[in-house]
Amino acid sequence: MYRGLRFLSPWTLSGILLALLVVFPILLLVWQWGTLTSVEISIWEHLLEAKILRLTINTLLLVLGVGVLTAVLGTGLAWLVTMCEFPGRQWLEWGLMLPLSVPGYVMAFVYLALFNYSGPVQSLLRDWFGSSHWFPSVQSAPGVILVLSLALYPYVYMLVRAAFLSQGRQLMDAARCLGQSPWQAFMRVAVPAARPAIAGGVALVLMETLADFGAVSVFNFDTFTTAIYNAWYGLFNLAVAAQLATILMLFVTVTLMLETYSRRGARYYSTRVHRPQRYKLIGMRKWIAIWTCLKVIGFAFILPLGQLVYWLSKTGLGEIDSRYPDFLGHTLALGLIAGVITTVVALLLVVSKRFSSNSILLNLTQRLATLGYALPGSVLAVGILLSLRLIERTFEPIIGLRGMLIGTVVALLIAYLVRFLAVAHAPVEAGINFIRPVLVEVARTLGTHPITLLRRIYIPLLRPGLLTALILVFVDVMKEMPATLILRPFGWDTLAVRIYQMTAEGQWERAALPAVTLLIIGLIPVLMLIKSTAVETSSHK
Repeated sequence: MYRGLRFLSPWTLSGILLALLVVFPILLLVWQWGTLTSVEISIWEHLLEAKILRLTINTLLLVLGVGVLTAVLGTGLAWLVTMCEFPGRQWLEWGLMLPLSVPGYVMAFVYLALFNYSGPVQSLLRDWFGSSHWFPSVQSAPGVILVLSLALYPYVYMLVRAAFLSQGRQLMDAARCLGQSPWQAFMRVAVPAARPAIAGGVALVLMETLADFGAVSVFNFDTFTTAIYNAWYGLFNLAVAAQLATILMLFVTVTLMLETYSRRGARYYSTRVHRPQRYKLIGMRKWIAIWTCLKVIGFAFILPLGQLVYWLSKTGLGEIDSRYPDFLGHTLALGLIAGVITTVVALLLVVSKRFSSNSILLNLTQRLATLGYALPGSVLAVGILLSLRLIERTFEPIIGLRGMLIGTVVALLIAYLVRFLAVAHAPVEAGINFIRPVLVEVARTLGTHPITLLRRIYIPLLRPGLLTALILVFVDVMKEMPATLILRPFGWDTLAVRIYQMTAEGQWERAALPAVTLLIIGLIPVLMLIKSTAVETSSHK
């Protein structure tokens, strides 16, 4: 008992400190409402009169549109490739995951360059049909909703695909025997049974949508994310930026509460099928299925990649000047350092839970410590700025910290840790669940110290999960734009920042090189995911 309490205390304390790292910036954001100055009041009067209503409507339209479209796309495509048999199905099943490697802001500037009034598509249509030919404006709410949906639907697709694989055909066949049409069986049986996966995927999509800064700024579509950045860099008022961030946090909180409330009291059960029996599509249905999958892959992956490669072929390697190695080096360095730090912290959290399995307090702090992924990068950036400014003011008379935290790599690494801890935590936690507790119990009965357990048992057995966590965080950090844009040190531009700078000036071709670089690097975890999923699926056949 004494040994268990001795081991519990430091692990629980570390969990509490990590949770405070997340909660403290958020509390400072809320605290800003209690310290309104006359300048901030005048700014808010202007915002209430001219912008708040438009920001609210735009944010709600974006969330609703992207949520509905990704749910339809992800669920429909998952059903098509898991329950139907048609030529090329296996290749298309994995190809539908490829858009995960395309950052939303990259897809946004490609589509804007292709389909705006002066772009090649509308220019060609005017040549064919005359100047009176009408074409919908891509720089609009439907345009940004479509682009974000194409970039984010794989979140829903992957989760729902796994859910449909676990269902098999039994439930659908039973419904058909009871007189239901195929559409009725799908809507009344298959979709409700997959509801947790659909809700989980849509929740991830909505978090990413609320956090997006790059795509909405490219389309000049004002939301609370762009307003936070403009308040900080345009109005030079950190307090107003923090207050706007709390409103965006309210959107996030309501979204999470609605997702949880929608599944209250529900119970879902599934059985693993060893050999999925699919409906064989024939005739026109076969070709419609193939065309549907190819069209989504084409618009979400092939078109952006092809246009970037075309631009790159025109500019050649002209963008590789003396600064480009710095862009690439900063991006890789930040991704690697943040990946290592975040993975180590995730490992400590997961192992501490195993050492202190009866600690309710530790379970609560771990849940708090992984909440950062639900917060947009711009919100975290403002909260961390406020936290570091408070720390500098508090300790400056003692050790002279003024100017040593804000505007440094330290601030960026803290933001990445808070933002992506949940991304690293998931694969590490999944890996530790496969470690037989008896191995650890035997070692502990022999008097093995927890540090020795960590070094000789947990780390070797968790190596695949740790590697996955490192790669996922590495790629997410490279694609992160708003937090990097706000917190980066002077001269520490990254590939994502370079893309934003070029697209903000309308220089699409010059943004091609950093965009292609990010896309190629982003393919690494996607290909790993495809490979692991393929192995898992084949093992159950």
